[in-house]
Amino acid sequence: MDELIEAWQADGGLLPVSRLPGHELARVAAAADFAVLPVGAVEWHGPHLPFGTDLILAEGFAREVDGAGLRAVSFPAVPYAACPGQTRPWPGTVAVRPEVAVGYLCDVLDGIVAAGFPRVLVVNGHDANMSTVRAAMEWVSGRQRASLMLVNWFQLVDARETTELFGELPSRGHGGAYETSAVLGFDAEAVHLGVAPDLPPRPKLPTTHPYVLVESRPEPWQGWSGHVSLATEPVGRRVRELAAARLGEVARAWVAAPLPGPPGADPAPQPHEGNA
Repeated sequence: MDELIEAWQADGGLLPVSRLPGHELARVAAAADFAVLPVGAVEWHGPHLPFGTDLILAEGFAREVDGAGLRAVSFPAVPYAACPGQTRPWPGTVAVRPEVAVGYLCDVLDGIVAAGFPRVLVVNGHDANMSTVRAAMEWVSGRQRASLMLVNWFQLVDARETTELFGELPSRGHGGAYETSAVLGFDAEAVHLGVAPDLPPRPKLPTTHPYVLVESRPEPWQGWSGHVSLATEPVGRRVRELAAARLGEVARAWVAAPLPGPPGADPAPQPHEGNA
């Protein structure tokens, strides 16, 4: 392990905390640029994708940090998450209550920061984690000096680019061509394209303004939707390449910025002497 740590200190890379002996923690934490925490879900993504789709992608993109030229320490992934009502009825989805998910993430992030890692990069593969991770980050950053970065892999390639990759038919969405191709880019044997028919998603609302829409069952819907037939392994490798490069760019820019000050309320301004 000593040789591995020495090489990591000299050349950078990704060091798994699960293999780190306790007496080396202080040295490694002092040398690390940040810690990495993948967060995913165990959730139905249709008949063609594995229940661990979000974990495959969160852990896969977290490993891509290894090539970013930085010293990072990887923590085991958070596998279970709050899942929307759109996927909870399907067998195989393991959903925890949102308040449980937030509390759990609070404790996980708090423990990583307390271990000596003020910077934590959360690599997310599950849409519903965006709210729970953000809430946990806000709580931890109010207790400890911390810089907590959330990166959702699916936002690292934009809609214009996915149109270039897949054509004009909708490709983004739960279990659709974009997500399916990404899994193909990491683990092609986990995908079974022939068992899923195309299930064209309902068109988006005719507005250019941002909005968040949460519905019980947006027909057509079978716990997934999309033009799965558009998914290919070469496109998945391209998605992986693009998203990984951008994750590295984000991480390097973040590490180059100064750490924040400690939390706590500034003293209230005092009236100047002689003022009423």
